[in-house]
Amino acid sequence: MRWWRSTGSSERVASTSAGAPDALSPTPGTRRWTRGPGLVAVIAVVAIASLVAGILLSRVIVSPAQLASDAAAPPAGAITAPIESRVIENSVTTRADVTYADAVDVKVDASGLSGPAVVTGHVPEVGDTLSAGSVALEVAGRPLIVLPGDLPVYRTLHIGLSGPDVLQLKAALASMSLDPGDTASDVFDAATAAAIDRLYRASGYEPPRSSDSAQDAVDAAREGVRSAQAALSQAQSALDTATRGPDDAARIEADNAVREAQRALDAARQRGADAVELDRLADELNLAAARRAQLLAPPEASAERAGLSSAQDQLSDAEDRLARAENDALTVLPGAEVVYLSSLPRRVDTVGAERGKVVEGAAMSVSGAELVLAGSASETDAALLKPGMTATFTASNDTEYSATISTVGEKKGGGADTAGAAGASKRYDVMLAPQNLTEAEVGALRGSNVRVAIPVESTDGDVLAVPVAALTAGTGGESRIELVVDQAGVPSDGDRSDSDSDSGGGADRRTELVVVTTGLAAGGYVEVRSEDPRVKPGTEVVVGR
Repeated sequence: MRWWRSTGSSERVASTSAGAPDALSPTPGTRRWTRGPGLVAVIAVVAIASLVAGILLSRVIVSPAQLASDAAAPPAGAITAPIESRVIENSVTTRADVTYADAVDVKVDASGLSGPAVVTGHVPEVGDTLSAGSVALEVAGRPLIVLPGDLPVYRTLHIGLSGPDVLQLKAALASMSLDPGDTASDVFDAATAAAIDRLYRASGYEPPRSSDSAQDAVDAAREGVRSAQAALSQAQSALDTATRGPDDAARIEADNAVREAQRALDAARQRGADAVELDRLADELNLAAARRAQLLAPPEASAERAGLSSAQDQLSDAEDRLARAENDALTVLPGAEVVYLSSLPRRVDTVGAERGKVVEGAAMSVSGAELVLAGSASETDAALLKPGMTATFTASNDTEYSATISTVGEKKGGGADTAGAAGASKRYDVMLAPQNLTEAEVGALRGSNVRVAIPVESTDGDVLAVPVAALTAGTGGESRIELVVDQAGVPSDGDRSDSDSDSGGGADRRTELVVVTTGLAAGGYVEVRSEDPRVKPGTEVVVGR
């Protein structure tokens, strides 16, 4: 056995056997390697590398024959699809924003305030709900009360005023079961003021008056009425006294005097008294009768009657002054203490007012308290939609929810499918109310844009359906489908090899036309009905070639 080793120029080749020199001996001055296991390893590595390279080349290099075979078209055949049992539904699809509807700014009318509009009390929080009668804010110690209505406040309302704002006020009070009087009358009357009085007291605030001196005027007028009533009582008493006449004793005495004089005259006549005595007794009788008549005659009371009439007039004037004072002191509705909002209740979205600071601009922004889907539809689609129809909408996480159409109306501003495009159809607002959402779902959906599907026509449950492409027309205009069957006419149910599927059937497969009655078509499918028992779910039909 030999081995190589590296030597310098002075080294010689070593051999295991003495004698002839080795043919492999290196020349002096060269580097030499010894024989052994290292050589075997090198050879093995080279062999493996060659094998791998051969495999890779075999995958890359393709023969011309193989290329031609791969490029050839597959065998011609029918494209089939199975008959399905499904619900066919025709829907209007649109996009909708999930939001709280009709956002509006709430502003304080500070024109009627004597000082700055400083927020002194209640300030709502975002998410609070404002309903009819709620106090939205306290400014300068006075409430800003929420009432239902569309007409904005433009003046302070008080007794005697009339107009559409009074009608709106009465309707609002009546909706809250606060009787404002005749709601068909546009006059602010005492009943209206009384209802406002109850509204304020229910809110925990003193009802407003027309002025600080109004109650003083009422008190003074009431004192005037009391004085006039006392004067009238005195005048009546004086008249009663003046017209009362004699008492019973005086009348009896006068009557007795007349009767006594009459009896004396009668007695003298009976005894035959002379004429002088009879004349005297007759004069006494006449005197007694005159005195009685004078006693019973009505007394003179013209002065007392005049005094009574004057007292009555004074009392009437005092009562008129009291009525005017009380009207002036009746509850008013200051423009700075009420705000009208439509579609109550409302949700507070943002709050700009701060306690201790002057209100500037909008005190808060409010929107509808209920979450809504605000979408739109073309004029054609909108004609198919009605309030109360059910719909589904899909969130970004593919979760499906239900909703109900609330309103369908022409889009505000007359929106069109393409702004400014000639002949563009009108757009209609479609508002929907989502159903059965949890608080977490409301929070997750708010502010998103969702896909809404509104079924407008549907089959009554599952029906037999085929792709629309499966229908053909016969010579008489009848609708037909082409069934895939075997040579015995038994329909294919799709249980076959991939090669059969690609070619539309093997040598033992054929097609057969069957007349069908069609129904609702939507979503690429059409309802079919046939008396042929082979028209059933799973049977394959030709949809193309």
